[in-house]
Amino acid sequence: MAFLHSSLCLLLVHVCALSRGAWAKVDLAVDDSVEVYLGDSAQISCQYNFSAASQPSVVMIQWFVRAVGNSSRMRIFYGDDSQQMVDDNTPYSGRIAVTSDQQASLLAIQDVRLSDEREFFCQVNGLAAGNAEGKTHLRVFAPPEAPVIEGVLTGISVTNELPSKVASCEARNGFPKPNITWYRNSTPLLPAQGHVNVLTLVTRESNGFYSVQSTLEYKVLKEDKDAQFVCEVSFSVPGAVRTAESKAVNLTIYYPTTMVELWKESPQGLVKEGDTVELRCQGDGNPPPPFVFSREQDPAVDLESRGNVLMLSAVSRKDSGVYRCRPLDVEPLAEVTGDVQLTVHYLDPAVVVPKDSEVMFKGESLTATCNALSSLKTSTVWYKDGKQVGTGNTLLLQDATYETTGEYVCEVTVPSLPALHTSGFVHIIVQGAPHMHDMDREVELEEATGRLVNLSCEAHGHPLPSISWSIVGSQGWHEVVSKANEHTAHSVVSVKVTSDISALCNASNDMGTEIKAFSIKAIPMVTSTAPFSPAEGNGVIIVVIILCILLLAILGSILYFLHKKGKIPCGRSGKQEISKENTTKDDIVVEMKTNPMEEAVLLKGVNGDKKSPSDQYMDLQK
Repeated sequence: MAFLHSSLCLLLVHVCALSRGAWAKVDLAVDDSVEVYLGDSAQISCQYNFSAASQPSVVMIQWFVRAVGNSSRMRIFYGDDSQQMVDDNTPYSGRIAVTSDQQASLLAIQDVRLSDEREFFCQVNGLAAGNAEGKTHLRVFAPPEAPVIEGVLTGISVTNELPSKVASCEARNGFPKPNITWYRNSTPLLPAQGHVNVLTLVTRESNGFYSVQSTLEYKVLKEDKDAQFVCEVSFSVPGAVRTAESKAVNLTIYYPTTMVELWKESPQGLVKEGDTVELRCQGDGNPPPPFVFSREQDPAVDLESRGNVLMLSAVSRKDSGVYRCRPLDVEPLAEVTGDVQLTVHYLDPAVVVPKDSEVMFKGESLTATCNALSSLKTSTVWYKDGKQVGTGNTLLLQDATYETTGEYVCEVTVPSLPALHTSGFVHIIVQGAPHMHDMDREVELEEATGRLVNLSCEAHGHPLPSISWSIVGSQGWHEVVSKANEHTAHSVVSVKVTSDISALCNASNDMGTEIKAFSIKAIPMVTSTAPFSPAEGNGVIIVVIILCILLLAILGSILYFLHKKGKIPCGRSGKQEISKENTTKDDIVVEMKTNPMEEAVLLKGVNGDKKSPSDQYMDLQK
């Protein structure tokens, strides 16, 4: 009841003040708008000033808010010098506070909501001093969620006549309503008839937020296959406008093939017969079309292939030519093809002339050739017994000997393609009469009677010579070695010397005969009663003489030493006599006990005179 009474009093005062406002003046200042984030606190200031001539004794302050959806206003606060009161049962009961002084009133709103975006009125009444009213628009801001973009997953063909949907973008729960803009590679897409359409759907959620969904329809081109599409949301915040960008999406663009390339994938380098060749075809169409392969010389015949790959197994020279691939996503009459030249290199087996084998006569000359047909330049080398004997297609054999006989191999290679190589051979046989070593002279030997002598005979020739022996003067002989190789025969006989011997080695073949003679002179065996032969005796004599000289030298040294010590007096002893310091070799007498024959051998000089052992040794050395 007290509240109703107060309200009626205030209303009455307000009416009286209005009736007298023509004679009073008050200045009032408020902000046109106040901006604040959702959930923050808002402060709305109301500044007032009365003229000096009409200062009121009582000032009444009231705050109103315009109700949503109509033009009526709702009071939320009133106060004067005696009391301050927040109206009950309003959306702001418990959320606002007002502080006032003689010149200002400040309305504070806690926990700002979306519904707080309204017009707030400040009314100042100084009764007879005058009254005034000001209006402030409270604006509330809530940034939306990050934009979410979804691109069309299926491919879009450039052949579509109208713009096609390429992506959609959504920004949710923003306040006030956000806006969406589309970009292609950082360039904004503006609506254009027949090229760009943008469809926008704005939804007011039950909680008061705005959600915006935008769909981009775009007429794609082949150049868009690598383009990036982005949507950008712009929204207002206190004192500014901000933006947020979505992730980028790429489109799958379908377009027909306009260019085709065909190349040899493997093997690397040159191709030879027997290789497996892989040809690969690729076009610029999307999706990649299937291809048809053919040969230029027979374009109506399609070759069996797998996708964009043509495999040619174990190729030969017949597979050389121009190969072509054609995509199936173009018109049959369209000239969209790829070509590649395939060359299969080859090397035929070597052909050697003479073939297999050739017989030559000793002293003749022969020219052998080796050729192999090839698609590339070749190199030819001749070998015999593993050693190089010539280069080039021609081999010249001059003045043939038996050493010329053998197998000659020609190796043909392709320097630019080492995997290509072939070979051939020719076997050379040199024919001739037998030939022996030392055939121009007779071999003369001297051997003691009773000894065994080996006679060797070796003959070269083709056909292989046969060796026979004819021996006169000995019945005790036999062949101990008989061997032969391709063109050499070798025979060794053992002959017992009983008398003078004449031996003939006869080597013969179809080309002739050659004889080698041996003459052996028998020397009688010398016998002696001495325990050693004359030859052996000479060596023994030399050794004995040397030992005697050494013994005499040692004996003389001992006697001289004893004489100096006085152990032996001077004089004669037996058959030795030392009568003076210097003696000659003729004064030295050596007495040796031996038999007469040994003495004759030992002491006999060259002229029949007896000599000292030292002289005999010197004579033997001479």
